[in-house]
Formats: sequence, C-alpha cells, structure tokens
Amino acid sequence: MRPKFTAMNTNDSDKNSWLSRTIRPDHSLAALLPIMATVFIAFLVIGIAMPVLPLHVHHGLELSTFVVGLVAGSQFAAAIASRLWAGRYADASGAKHAVIAGLIIAAAGGLLYFLSLRFVAMPAISVTILLLGRALLGVGESFIITGAQSWGLAMLGVDNTSKVLAWIGSAMFGAFAAGAPIGTALYARYDFPGIALATTLLPLATLVVVVPLRRAPSTVRARTGLLKVMAAVWVPGVGSALSSIGFGAVIAFSALLFVGRGWPAWPAFSMFALAFILTRLFLGHLADRFGGAKIALICVIVEAAGLGLMELAPGLALALSGAALTGLGYSLVYPALGVEAVHRVPAQSRGLAMGAYTAFLDVALGFGTPVLGLLASVAGLGAVFLVSAVAALCAAPIAASFLRASARRVTGTSLAACG
Repeated sequence: MRPKFTAMNTNDSDKNSWLSRTIRPDHSLAALLPIMATVFIAFLVIGIAMPVLPLHVHHGLELSTFVVGLVAGSQFAAAIASRLWAGRYADASGAKHAVIAGLIIAAAGGLLYFLSLRFVAMPAISVTILLLGRALLGVGESFIITGAQSWGLAMLGVDNTSKVLAWIGSAMFGAFAAGAPIGTALYARYDFPGIALATTLLPLATLVVVVPLRRAPSTVRARTGLLKVMAAVWVPGVGSALSSIGFGAVIAFSALLFVGRGWPAWPAFSMFALAFILTRLFLGHLADRFGGAKIALICVIVEAAGLGLMELAPGLALALSGAALTGLGYSLVYPALGVEAVHRVPAQSRGLAMGAYTAFLDVALGFGTPVLGLLASVAGLGAVFLVSAVAALCAAPIAASFLRASARRVTGTSLAACG
C-alpha cells in the first residue's frame, strides 16, 4: 500500500503551479534539451573511463579482477553516501546549484586521476589515489544527475515522470556510448594521462552550458521526513537495484570478457548503451501510459535474457545481440519503477525521493560490482553474467506485486462505484 501522504502530490496549492502542470509531449523534449546537453557533456567523463579503467588497473597496474571491481564500484559506493545529501541540496538550494556543485567536484576527481599516475611504480598507492578520485566522481555524479532529474520534474510535472527519467537517462547513456570509443582512442594514443585530462576539463567545460540556464525555484514548503520518503521508495528501489547488478557487470567486466575471447573491448558497452538510448527515446513514455509495474516486469525478463546470451554466445555477433537485449531491457526498469516511487511522495520532497530511489542503484553497483569481481576471480568472467541474469529475474516478483496492488485498487474503486 502507498503511504498516507501520497495524496499530497495533488495538493490544491500545486494545481495552478507551473511546477505541477503537464507539458504537452510535442514541447517536452525541447524543454529538456539544455538539461540533457548538460548531462551528456558531464557524463562523457564516466563514459571515457569505462572501457579503459579495467585495462589500466588489470594490465597497467597488474592488479586482480577483484581490484578492478573495487575501482569500478567505488564511484557508486561514494554516490550512496552523497545521494540523499544531493537530494536535500536540490530541494533546498535549487536543482541548478546542485548540478554546478557536482561539476566542480567531478573536476577535482580528475585531478586525483593525474596524481595517481605519479605512483604507477607503486600500484597499491596509485590505486588508492585512483579510488579517491573515483569517489569524488561518485559524489559529483550524484549531484549532477539528482539535480538534473529534479530540474526536469519541476519543468514537466509529475505526470511525465517516466519521460523525464528516460530522456535524462538517455543523455547520460548517450555519453557512455560516445565515451567508450573516445576513451579507447585516447587510451591507445595518450595512455591514462589522456583520460585524466579529459576527466578534469570536461566538467569545467560543462559549466559554460549550465550557467546561462534559468534555474528552477527551490522548494520552500515543509519537508517530508527522510524515514517517510524511504518507506515510500524502498520497494521499487530494491527492484531497481536487482536489475542494476547486470549493468554493473556490463560496465566493469564486458571489456575483459570480450578481450579474453579475442574480440574488441569497446563494442559491448556501446551496443548496450545504443539500445538503451534508443529504447528510452522512443519508448520512454510507456510507463507513464501503461503503468510502471507492467513495463518493469517485461523489461527485467528481457534484460536477464540478454545477460545470459552475452555469456553463452559462441560468436561476437550473438554476444553483441545479448548486449543490445540487456540494454533494451534495463533501459526502462529504472524509469518504470521510478514512476512507482515518485507518485508516493509529495512535491516538496521529490529531489530527496529521487536521491533515495537512486541510492538503491548505487548500493547495487557500489557493493555488487566488487562482489562480481570476487566471483570472477573464483569462477570466471562468464559466471558474472549468469549471476547478474538471475538477479534481474529476482526483480520480476517486485514488479508483479505492484501489478497486483494496482489491480486491487482498480477492483476496489469499481466495487465502490457500483455500491
């Protein structure tokens, strides 16, 4: 059952506010484009590092696959600690200020990348500094994406929740897809210093896009308590976390899996991200239209099939098809379950709600990815993708529970109308 304060989403004080007004679909994308551009440029930083960071740690520093998972997951672990802070900051100070703060923090993470290069002869010290840089990037990413999501919800209204989350997420994963070949080329020509330079400069360049944009007003009404918000979002959050373990497998280990089989490193994630982006751009409205639970249930099954195919495929073409299926399935799970989360909180706490909901994804990536690295060292890289497929399937009962709850509400409403 939804918490009792759900009805606050439609307070009379909101009905005439532009914050709660639904924007017509033909204007929605245009309204979001500046925010999407900001997210795209900022997240190129993460996309550039994704295919090469495992290679730098495993081959360059000669450290284990467990350390690869630890380095890849440390960004998300740091985001866990900062996600609620970012949500509170976006609610109180404004989404634009949250995005600007995140960009500055991310640039500082790039400087630590540079510092780690001074200690490559001492891998333990180098990777420790690299972990700190990844942690700063996690905090910066938390502020950027939470601020951008809150900004979009303020502009388009809660009735377009799935669309906002899907389109802003498309910009993020578009940056991941574009960043993969760019990062591979930078690494091949300039080694890790090229990655460090891009990580420092891109967030600073993004400020040129953000500063001229009109800010969304901060929320000044009474806040909802953290425990109430967590009670509202934890079930959809767990479902999102289970499906996100497969995402962690793709970003941390698909390059190593493909290289180990004699295939190029970068196409796996690019295919995943391309399918992800196209699905969100063209089908991102489905959860708003048909309900988040129904779309989430279908998508976690598709994601699980894709992860299994990546492991079992005998050739590159089928493995890339598996990556595409994984991207297609995973693409709508987060916005679909996000619809269930956002509709359970009042307007003045949507930034906090997005931070809390996304924190479950961070838990999956921050803790799940190192565990997958440990699994890879014991059972091989293939086991990582099979276990991730099982985890995605475990999200299906959660989505089904929302479907049953929705059916009971519809039945109760019909019976009340007949009475």
